[in-house]
Amino acid sequence: MYADDFRLNLIFTKPDGVPEDPESPESLEGLYMGQRSQLIVVDASVLPAVISKVLEVKKLLASKQEKSSAAACKRVGISRSAYYKYKDRVHSYEDKLTQRIAYLHAVLQDEPGVLSNVLSALYNQNANILTVNQDIPTDGVAEATFSIRLSGDVCSPHDLIAQLSAIEGVVSVRILSGE
Repeated sequence: MYADDFRLNLIFTKPDGVPEDPESPESLEGLYMGQRSQLIVVDASVLPAVISKVLEVKKLLASKQEKSSAAACKRVGISRSAYYKYKDRVHSYEDKLTQRIAYLHAVLQDEPGVLSNVLSALYNQNANILTVNQDIPTDGVAEATFSIRLSGDVCSPHDLIAQLSAIEGVVSVRILSGE
């Protein structure tokens, strides 16, 4: 998937607070280390295409789909100099309204497949599992904590708790915190 295939919001820094001309990549010049920066949320449709392409290169490198910046730049169609010019100043921004992170605590019976069934239930709800920590079982139960990212199409955390609680071998599940 290329950056142009979806609506992309960006945060970029600008040292002096004067509005930039979004039509010109040169308008982002003057972003120097050590100067006080201002964060601005901008819809990608008003920025030069090179900015979205820099983000795509960064994504390819982070996901190890490309092994070098040269290969990633070639794949998306920008020069390495353009990439290096903006790579430390342009970052993607995830909309907090569509992404929620929840932290769950569960007590699971020490039986084969219980943790796997919990993970499968989270997967079936399109929850992105960020971390899983399980203690060594004592007295026939093991405590586990999960951090999960819930996107807009996932059921509410409370409905998810009800679904997880219904799994055989799950003693209890509760929300520790959520955003």
